[in-house]
Amino acid sequence: MIAGVVASLLGLAAPTPPAPDYSKPSSWLCLPGRKDVCSTPLATTALNPNGYGSTGRSTVAADPPVDCFYVYPTVSRDQGLNSDLNAGEEKAAAETQFARFAGVCRTFAPIYRQMTLGAIAAYSAGGDITEASKIAYRDVAAAWHDYLRTGNGGRPFVLIGHSQGSLMLQQLIANEIETNPAVAARMKLAIIPGFNVLVPEGKLVGGTFRKTPLCSRPGQTGCVISWTSFRDKNPPPKGAMFGYSSAPGMTAACVNPALPGSSDWVRLDSYWYARSSLPVPGGPIRWSSEGQPSTPYVRTEGLVSAKCVNEGPRGYLSIRTNHAPGEEWTDRVGGEVSVLGMFLPGWGMHLSDIAEAQGDLVRQVGDLGSKIDR
Repeated sequence: MIAGVVASLLGLAAPTPPAPDYSKPSSWLCLPGRKDVCSTPLATTALNPNGYGSTGRSTVAADPPVDCFYVYPTVSRDQGLNSDLNAGEEKAAAETQFARFAGVCRTFAPIYRQMTLGAIAAYSAGGDITEASKIAYRDVAAAWHDYLRTGNGGRPFVLIGHSQGSLMLQQLIANEIETNPAVAARMKLAIIPGFNVLVPEGKLVGGTFRKTPLCSRPGQTGCVISWTSFRDKNPPPKGAMFGYSSAPGMTAACVNPALPGSSDWVRLDSYWYARSSLPVPGGPIRWSSEGQPSTPYVRTEGLVSAKCVNEGPRGYLSIRTNHAPGEEWTDRVGGEVSVLGMFLPGWGMHLSDIAEAQGDLVRQVGDLGSKIDR
């Protein structure tokens, strides 16, 4: 009912703002060599089974050999189906999901007229958001063309997205990269969690992409790392928004972000935003028995483990917590999506897709850069 009311109100919302001009630095959240959200150090405290450890700050690499192009997830609360270009929530998303990659790559993140949270509500109520989706993608494609023309200079690159951002990058790969062999040869990785990539059951390619395979081993390049997270023993239900394919013969792809190709449990290197006010099953998290951390972020190595599961149309990353009795660190983490106090089972642990393995992802991008001849 509420989604229906939102959908009807959107018809009276403000018109879509004009397209951004990506030749202007103001149309980008992050660009190399300037002070912005990606170059701001993030204060972080280590958290281990014995409690809090050292505190440090994220860094920016002086001359990394790889570029990272990031498209943020659905965060806009603006009126209408498409967001304006005044970045607020967008900066917060880039900080938590992307800024740490500045330590291993040059960072590019365009502001785009994304589909708003209201648009997602309208879609859930049966509304047509096709044009809104096209507007969002046109912006991402325009930013990509500007990046290739003025920023890339023939350098290798990594694509990074989440949720709607991953959907935009799926389209970019299919429309702009797979159709251009010279550009495709420079794509080292596509890290696109939080939106289903479909593949035929038991296969690594086909479905969403014609040529670009899932990553199946550590160090592989030219491939996709995709997953959607669900708590252990709480798999995606039939027809779930994520982790389930309704297309016959297809499954939702899962590549373990810590160890591509693995089908076993793997401990994750995680970065969590410890001051989040979002609801968590069971109430707010107490990160340590020592109290709350002194910094906005905590890093945990091995607090959670992940395992890829593929069962027919289901494909998802199963997440479990490794807290043992007597240990100081938390016994749970968040990530579920809540609406009116109810957690959406079909969305799984959508909000923690990047956080739960961010350290592993940064390491892999850094490893790629260390192998590039300059």
